[in-house]
Amino acid sequence: MGYPTKVQLIKRKNGPDQWYINFPTAVAEAMDFSKGEVVNWHIEDRALLALSRQTPPASVLKKNRVGSCASSKLSRGKPTRPAASKESGKEA
Repeated sequence: MGYPTKVQLIKRKNGPDQWYINFPTAVAEAMDFSKGEVVNWHIEDRALLALSRQTPPASVLKKNRVGSCASSKLSRGKPTRPAASKESGKEA
C-alpha cells in the first residue's frame, strides 16, 4: 500500500533552498525509526528513490539459516525491482 507524500521546498533569501519529504506516522512507526537515525537515499532512476538504513533494528522474527527458505535468495539490504517482461520489454 502506498502513502502519498508531498515534497516541500523552502526557498531562502540567503543560503541554499531546502527540500523536505516527511514520513507519514504509519510508515515511521511500521519501520520502527528512531529520532536522529541516519539513513541513505539511493536514486535508482527518476521514478524510484530507495531508502536504506545504516543500522536496522533486530528482527522480531526467528532467523532461518541461509538457504533454508525462498526469501534467502533475495538481495540483502538492497531494494528489489520487478523483472522486465520478455514479451513487451516493460516491467511486469
